[in-house]
Amino acid sequence: MSIWDSLSVWEALAILAAGIGAGTINTIVGSGTLITFPVLLATGLPPVTATVSNALGLVPGSLSGAIGYREELRGQGRRVRTLAVAAALGGVTGAVLLTLLPPTAFETIVPVLVALALVLVVLQPRISAAVRRRRERRGTASGAADVGPALFCGLLLASVYGGYFTAAQGILYLSLMGMLLNDTLQRLNAVKNVLAAIVNSIAALFFLFVADFDWAAVLLIAVGSAVGGQIGAKVGRRLPPAVLRTVIVVVGVSAIAQLLLR
Repeated sequence: MSIWDSLSVWEALAILAAGIGAGTINTIVGSGTLITFPVLLATGLPPVTATVSNALGLVPGSLSGAIGYREELRGQGRRVRTLAVAAALGGVTGAVLLTLLPPTAFETIVPVLVALALVLVVLQPRISAAVRRRRERRGTASGAADVGPALFCGLLLASVYGGYFTAAQGILYLSLMGMLLNDTLQRLNAVKNVLAAIVNSIAALFFLFVADFDWAAVLLIAVGSAVGGQIGAKVGRRLPPAVLRTVIVVVGVSAIAQLLLR
């Protein structure tokens, strides 16, 4: 039975609003799932069905956010193509795990991962400076060649988690790229949006054939997240690096608190 049959107007509006909020925050930082997931659970959907419906619904938001950041993606084609392989492999692996493992499988480790990612985000300016000095000593230019094995494997693992649950996935991406790439936070955020879109899309395609989901929830979140993606791009692209980094930390700390208190 679809939740269309049991939703009140206010519950439908709440899901739509959650989708807008998730699309906005996902484009700027990540962790939008922490907005939509509790709302879906409150409507009566089982956890796995809510997770799958949420993943499907957030795909338009991920694509919308990536399009909104297209200016910052200029000159990063080779980098994005390389990292897209890691995102695709990780995304399908995480989606498969969601169908095999209990819904609470990652609950213990996720707050630790997010906390570590936040520390790396805070230290990103110093780490970037160190990376830049190392490249200058080696005479290595920034670009596709800067995607080394450590970053590829790190993003692969982060994408496995993203295909499984997605909450705080963007923060993990930003922390890894900020630590290992010599580039501005806004340009890295643009790459993050593309990678998130890839993971969400691949996981969604997998879920269409093997998992239970609710079309009403998917549609409401999809519409909301697509709108939110454009809002997030307009807001996020105007934030100075220090402010964007502060937003990331605030959202990340909130995510940790919510994950621990669930």
